[in-house]
Amino acid sequence: MTNIELIDRNKLPQHIAIIMDGNGRWAKEKGKLRVFGHKEGVESVRDVLEGAVDLGVPYLTLYTFSTENWKRPKLEVTALMELLVSSIAKETRTMMKNGVRLNAIGNLDELPSKAVKSLKKCMEDTSTNTKCTLTLALSYSARWEITDAVKSIAKAAVEGEVDVNNITETTFAQYLNSYPLPDPELMIRTSGEKRISNYLLWQLAYAELYFTDKLWPDFRRADLYEAVLEFQNRERRFGLTSEQLK
Repeated sequence: MTNIELIDRNKLPQHIAIIMDGNGRWAKEKGKLRVFGHKEGVESVRDVLEGAVDLGVPYLTLYTFSTENWKRPKLEVTALMELLVSSIAKETRTMMKNGVRLNAIGNLDELPSKAVKSLKKCMEDTSTNTKCTLTLALSYSARWEITDAVKSIAKAAVEGEVDVNNITETTFAQYLNSYPLPDPELMIRTSGEKRISNYLLWQLAYAELYFTDKLWPDFRRADLYEAVLEFQNRERRFGLTSEQLK
């Protein structure tokens, strides 16, 4: 049996988050410029997204560009922004075909106006799709997101909109940039690195972490299915004992 046939459709992670790492190294291994790896990585995005839709995963979030990535060489950043614009334009038809709604989180004000315009158009065009919500984390960092939430709550408290004594974890989550997305249940990182790199720090509190040595341009839907299978074979206790779960 293939991996997709072994997957229990009744126990799917409802939200999968991915750190797409290794584009630059993949290109370097082939004697190419880093941007070549980023372009090839778009093919992986398409295949993994369609794999998630085929499985029935309702939420997929991709770490597309971090706030730290702005520190990369100017030519690479420019190429990445141009690739973002062109990819969104090209993939809108694919998203419509697969019933995918595009969403974005992060400090989008830092993006070039052309990229923001392309994003907003695609988000508007796909807004009524319901099979899967694809969220791109752009100019994103979890510490920025948490700090921004704290500022918003503080402002609301000063203005009397929030009672400090009534602030709960649920209250805080509602001020996060990612709200109302559900917390990811599975986080995948490619390229062999074993860290979460300032990605969804609050939301990943109880996520299962899956690391693979494959570089992102080599990662395809079959690899997604393998990760989901491992997720389903793990015991998620949330602080309880195995005996309590049984």
